Amino acid sequence: MIAAGHSAPQRAARGPAADRAWETAQRAAIASVCVALILITMKGWAVYRTGSIAVLGSLADSGLDLIASLITLGGVRWAARPADDDHRFGHGKAEALSAFSQVMIILASSAYILWSAVERLLNPAPPVAPEAGIGVSVVGVILTVLLIRYQARAIRETGSVAIATDRLHYVSDLVVNLSVIAALVLEPLLHVRGADAVFGIGIALYLALGAVRSGGEAIDVLMDKEWDEPDVERLCEAARSVPQVRLVHEVRTRGRGLDRFAQFHIWVDPGMTVAAAHDVVDSVEAAVGRAFPGIELLVHIDPEGHFDARPGPAKRA
Repeated sequence: MIAAGHSAPQRAARGPAADRAWETAQRAAIASVCVALILITMKGWAVYRTGSIAVLGSLADSGLDLIASLITLGGVRWAARPADDDHRFGHGKAEALSAFSQVMIILASSAYILWSAVERLLNPAPPVAPEAGIGVSVVGVILTVLLIRYQARAIRETGSVAIATDRLHYVSDLVVNLSVIAALVLEPLLHVRGADAVFGIGIALYLALGAVRSGGEAIDVLMDKEWDEPDVERLCEAARSVPQVRLVHEVRTRGRGLDRFAQFHIWVDPGMTVAAAHDVVDSVEAAVGRAFPGIELLVHIDPEGHFDARPGPAKRA
């Protein structure tokens, strides 16, 4: 919904496209939960058979994937709820909260894996029955590749922050599975001492680095960081495409993916009637809505040549 003047914005009803996008995000979250359950079962058996630290690290990673995927599913379902009287801007930040929770879990897991790997280096105990661990890891690679391809398609359709963070876990899991295969080939088969523990350390550091990176985007959403400059320019171009709009300024934006908000001022002819100005706002709404489906806008109309005197961020035309 677009409001002219200083009226308080209200959340417009989502259209069919937005509803489909939220459904896609939820299906992707459910798929990740199912894959995590399968991988945990297989890797638990592999740890029992091999005693490998690398496989243990992979099991811990999959256990975290399950927890993270459940958090993602809950976050996406919560975020998909429409606005209500207590949450007039909707529930979209639930996605970012779920993503940030996942980051904390991954960091805790990385610390545990690192501790286990260092202990193995100090007290060597080569893994046994490497074939079991290798076989499970190969199956894990296949399942993970299928899942991350599905998640990538869901992210393109929805822009979901939570699904993007969840996908990072499974990209990491792909690397982890390949590392497990290498560790089980090097130490028990090729007799390279310490390889299993060294790969375990590498897995822990890799997971921690990925968590820090993915946490940044969740924090950006929670802190209402402005959109990237190309998106801001595309927003302004859409508004300026309406012939009666002379200038777009005082642009403010926040949100990501399916939960975007923007507000700006437009210059119009000072002699324009209220009814004509209302029509201009409707045209701006339609133009911006085509560029950013589901966006919520607040548009303030100024007579051409007018700038507000109040302090604030630099004006953007």
